[in-house]
Amino acid sequence: MRLQGETRRIAFETGVQVHAEGSCLVRLGNTHVLCSASLEDRVPDWMKGRGTGWITSEYGMLPRSTHTRNAREAAKGRQQGRTVEIQRLIGRSLRQAVDLARLGERQLTLDCDVLNADGGTRCASITGAWVALALALKARGLESALKNQVSAVSVGILEAGPGLRQGLILDLEYEEDHRAAVDCNLVASRPAGRVEDVPDIVEFQSTGEGRSFTRAEALDLLDLGLTGCASFMDAQLEAIARA
Repeated sequence: MRLQGETRRIAFETGVQVHAEGSCLVRLGNTHVLCSASLEDRVPDWMKGRGTGWITSEYGMLPRSTHTRNAREAAKGRQQGRTVEIQRLIGRSLRQAVDLARLGERQLTLDCDVLNADGGTRCASITGAWVALALALKARGLESALKNQVSAVSVGILEAGPGLRQGLILDLEYEEDHRAAVDCNLVASRPAGRVEDVPDIVEFQSTGEGRSFTRAEALDLLDLGLTGCASFMDAQLEAIARA
């Protein structure tokens, strides 16, 4: 069992999609997400002529990424609200990473496909997508457009329960997330190359699932989450150095 402030083991396998400008398979415990970055010399019609770039995302879960088979959303004819919410979160989070003016009139599309889900899929997607994005910029000689490093982690409060840890928990597995009294997702950033900096908050999604929570608890959750994001950022840099 992990210590209270420990994340699950995170690992990145880069270059797994040979045709993508940047790609990685991120493994966060038993949550595995395939992330790719496609860089195109075009922008959406509504952005043409502005001299600036754009970053967007698509997210999906494969049918047997969960305990029981989920039908593909394409077969249903529409995306679920959760899918739309998560891919918008990924897109706006990763737009924090890039100087869009230096990117020029180019679009980066980040595809995040969940192979195995055991909690924290959106956080793993953001963390892995940053690695894919950084590799794509490097492949096209656009490293100067990389402004910030971005990662994300879940954090929550668990009450007493059979076989479960309790208190403030970092990087929740499915069973922990499912039973959490308070459930949060934190996205953070720090300037590229500034490894000594404490990450800043990009987005903090928090919900009292089983009870409300205090201001003091919210600050404790933020501090714990920022520690987790910083550890993921160190792992990201190690993956980029090995690629």
